[in-house]
Amino acid sequence: MTEMAEVKRGMGNFRWTILALVFFATTVNYLDRQVISLLKDDYLEPLFRWNESDYANIVMVFQLCYALGMLGVGWLVDRIGTKLGYALSLLVWSFAAVGHAFARNTLGFMTARGLLGISESGNFPAAIKTVAEWFPKKERAFATGIFNSGTNIGAIIAPLTVPFIALHWGWRWAFILTGAAGLLWLIFWFAMYDLPGKHPRLKKEEYDYIHGDADEARGDENHKAKLGWLKLLTYRQTWAYVLGKFLTDPVWWFYLFWLPSFLNKQYGMSKTDYAFPIAVVYTMTTVGSIFGGWLSSNLIAKGWEVYRARRLAMLIFALCALPVATAQALGQYSYWYAILIIGIAASAHQAWSANLFTTPSDMFHKKAVASVTGIGGMAGGLGGMLLSKITGVLLDHYKAVGSIKTGYYVLFLICGSAYLIAWVLFNVLAPRMKRVDLLEPPQAQQV
Repeated sequence: MTEMAEVKRGMGNFRWTILALVFFATTVNYLDRQVISLLKDDYLEPLFRWNESDYANIVMVFQLCYALGMLGVGWLVDRIGTKLGYALSLLVWSFAAVGHAFARNTLGFMTARGLLGISESGNFPAAIKTVAEWFPKKERAFATGIFNSGTNIGAIIAPLTVPFIALHWGWRWAFILTGAAGLLWLIFWFAMYDLPGKHPRLKKEEYDYIHGDADEARGDENHKAKLGWLKLLTYRQTWAYVLGKFLTDPVWWFYLFWLPSFLNKQYGMSKTDYAFPIAVVYTMTTVGSIFGGWLSSNLIAKGWEVYRARRLAMLIFALCALPVATAQALGQYSYWYAILIIGIAASAHQAWSANLFTTPSDMFHKKAVASVTGIGGMAGGLGGMLLSKITGVLLDHYKAVGSIKTGYYVLFLICGSAYLIAWVLFNVLAPRMKRVDLLEPPQAQQV
């Protein structure tokens, strides 16, 4: 065993226990939000007489509230702290998820989705801030990739459980049982989480390892600077992250909310038919999320500068997303071609996100991380609303003219090209990802 390995072994690994809590919260987050898409075709659409635009509007309500919630919740988490902020978010979204079961009409679902969107928006600002507090830079992308894979696990669990619950106990119980699952997490969170500087189970050696980044140590004197949204929006680093989220988050929303319907409309699959293919897609994305975070973290550990490692990793995964434009065409030969291509693209998204999510903590003080993450999340939500509206209009139009396949072709083309555009813009705005000095005027800082 090398000397470095001995040091790491002796210092402890409690930070990974904290990461496990974040992973499970993210799993619940995505389990709760996917339930409606799995019940849409066989239960909700015929019962409430929805068309594609009705469903798109319900999705848009969630995304609008999620986007607005991101802006406020990110600021709130930076103010009241990760422990309380994360717990409050999960408590409210669990009750909101259960609330879907009591909806009696489309407006009721919009109300429940809106509350779910506002409360679920707290997950990622709190999760990214937790990683920034508990991990050094060289491990953050890997840690982010691991907790972000919880989105995939939630998306795998959902199609394997929700249809079963709905079939045997009714669609309302699918919302009740999945929503109640998050309440168990709160017990472990309050029992196990605190800041590294206050945690009784954290060894000094691990604390020193977590806080070993020299540029962050030099920036600690800036922690009292005001971190309002308007001030943060004056930095090009903020806009690099915001545009990256605006262009690429909608692609994930599309996969999450429309993939079951795509398989139903394109191949005539029922909820039991597409459960396994969807599980395959999200199993692939789990691998992509972890590998994406590992790649840049491994390069940094080998001595690469942070910006070079992130930039190369994001370029690789942007290129991996391109083939999804062929999913609809190749799917005419076998739906498994479409499943595998969508799986690769969704994996590329998660790998991309593992790196993009890490950039706020690379470029900003920890006190601003949740706020910047929230601003970017708001942009991603607004972009998701735009793509949802486009999706509803396109699919209704092409369904009316008897060529819904053309609509899906256009949508997959949009999804495939978004990442390269985002990569170019990110690198124009923040080519070296210079760390922001919150006490120095934005115009005086290079990027």
